Amino acid sequence: MGKDLYENPLITRYASKEMAENFSDDKKFRLWRKLWIALAESERELGLNITDEQISELKKYADDINYDRAAAFEKEVRHDVMAQIKAYGEQAKSAQGIIHLGATSCFVGDNADLIVIYNALDIILSKLINVINNLRNFALKYKDLPTLGFTHFQPAQLTTVGKRATLWLEDLLMDYNSLIAVKNNFKLRGVKGTTGTQASFMELFDNDEEKVKQLEKLVVKKLGFDKVYPVTGQTYPRKFDYEVLSLLSKIAQSGYRFANDIRLLQSMKELEEPFETNQIGSSAMAYKRNPMRSERLCSLARFVISAPTNAAFTAATQWFERTLDDSANRRIVIAQAFLATDGILKLYMNISENLVVYDKVIAKRLMAELPFMATENIIMEGVKRGGDRQILHEKIRRLSMRAAKNIKENGGENNLIELIKKDNEFKNLKDIIDDVLEPTKYIGRAPSQVVEFIDNDIDPILKENEDRLGQKGDISV
Repeated sequence: MGKDLYENPLITRYASKEMAENFSDDKKFRLWRKLWIALAESERELGLNITDEQISELKKYADDINYDRAAAFEKEVRHDVMAQIKAYGEQAKSAQGIIHLGATSCFVGDNADLIVIYNALDIILSKLINVINNLRNFALKYKDLPTLGFTHFQPAQLTTVGKRATLWLEDLLMDYNSLIAVKNNFKLRGVKGTTGTQASFMELFDNDEEKVKQLEKLVVKKLGFDKVYPVTGQTYPRKFDYEVLSLLSKIAQSGYRFANDIRLLQSMKELEEPFETNQIGSSAMAYKRNPMRSERLCSLARFVISAPTNAAFTAATQWFERTLDDSANRRIVIAQAFLATDGILKLYMNISENLVVYDKVIAKRLMAELPFMATENIIMEGVKRGGDRQILHEKIRRLSMRAAKNIKENGGENNLIELIKKDNEFKNLKDIIDDVLEPTKYIGRAPSQVVEFIDNDIDPILKENEDRLGQKGDISV
């Protein structure tokens, strides 16, 4: 495509070649021909007057699509399916009269769309598994490294770097379960006819209902599937598109949360996404190391998160057996939502397999806040040694206010521990105060929670999908 025309950045910059090819016209029209062959074969097997020669000729041109002729026909008839039938018939001349026999356009259109979606879900699943594996390894590696927890983005009780990673992992686990549920319940539209009644096929088979039902089973089996929607109008239920885009939205939400956390942590210089030797963070400020990958992930995620609303309107506005105002919309929103989600997971893989942890910065920030959090333990020890809990509490409250003033108004360090050591009320605690500041005393069961979660919830699905492991999150630009 020339540079004087718009190019979709999802193709040129973000999504994988694998996903782009899955939504290509070539993939779609090859599937159409595969569907026509499966239909003709099944009709022949059930007794219709279709010859082996006709089937052989259909198969001969299954992947040799004459696009120029199809484009010329579409300009003439303004119907994409009829244009492809005419183009196919020009090649497979002996079979020209039996292509698409008894079918409506949605036989090829909808069934092919569903197969493309199914394949796209499989591509997404593989990338999702590799992100989960990356975070699993990261969580185990840093399960014992104390870090300052945040609620409301304000300092809170300690956690560990690895435990925080399990929060990202748990989101992805929920996405994985949703994806598997969609795949396990996947159905094709099948062979339903114009309004879903199979009337045309009843005509072909002289009102033999058993043959019509068998025809659908044969066609679907030849395509590698075993389930069909039991009833449809002309199209498969458009609510399925909403389910799929909602799944992609869930994955985008998980990615956004992760990448947003990385952006905050990188600003705090605790964690950092990969930054290449020759990478430029800013055209003006040469020192900058902007979290470009995480920002891009969030940007793509925002688009995908909005996609289900579009599909919801389509599902809600299906008139009776069908209306065509979904066609142009679906060509855009489904493919682009998958391409963007693919780009999100590529970035997620890239970031999660190359995260840099600055443990000294983490420790410095932690120790600046830990004195405040240690006060409860200091009070407890004071009471054990004969002190009055209420008096000790009031003393520490006053000293904490002085320390906070020193930090906020004077720009000083947190000197709460020094103030406590100098106070006569705590003179009998001097020997244990420094020991109270050991960070591992404040991380609770975080390390154990990491191990248990990974053993019980993460490793089983990685074992089940081990053939999908090994992908790398390469980014184009």
